[in-house]
Amino acid sequence: MAKLVILSEGMTGRTYDLTVDKTTVGRLEDNAFPIVDPSVSSHHCEVLLRGADVVVRDLNSTNGTYIEGEKITESALKPGQILRLGQIQLRLETGTPDPAKKQTQSTMVMQRGVSLNELEMGGRAPGFDTTATGFAKKQNKANRVFLIAGIVMGVIILALLIFAFASAK
Repeated sequence: MAKLVILSEGMTGRTYDLTVDKTTVGRLEDNAFPIVDPSVSSHHCEVLLRGADVVVRDLNSTNGTYIEGEKITESALKPGQILRLGQIQLRLETGTPDPAKKQTQSTMVMQRGVSLNELEMGGRAPGFDTTATGFAKKQNKANRVFLIAGIVMGVIILALLIFAFASAK
């Protein structure tokens, strides 16, 4: 059985089984497969089952319908291909494995993380320049100008008050 699997972040893994001849996809709830995303049109496209083929037809969407990065109005979607509706990416999957892609189990080599010695050194690896802080103090000249202006104004006000009291006697 064919199904559409959403690959985009926030909706990853959400699927829809293609069981009827015509499936509408769009942002509104009246679609068979609603995808609530602002880049998806209210009625974005139709997914049609024509025998063993899956055909996608754009419904004059605002942001377009793409298969493998190519804009389409109507085109066949093959298993494993990426369908993009606006900013949402989906992949067509079927129950049968793609013969072009050999299914194998493999071990993935990951990069080494941080060692205990590096943690004890405060994250500084051997040969790390300990004189550099990595951060420079921001020179905020505006604060300095306001501070100097405030001090000058305070001295002037103080001098005027002293002069006013001295002349009042």
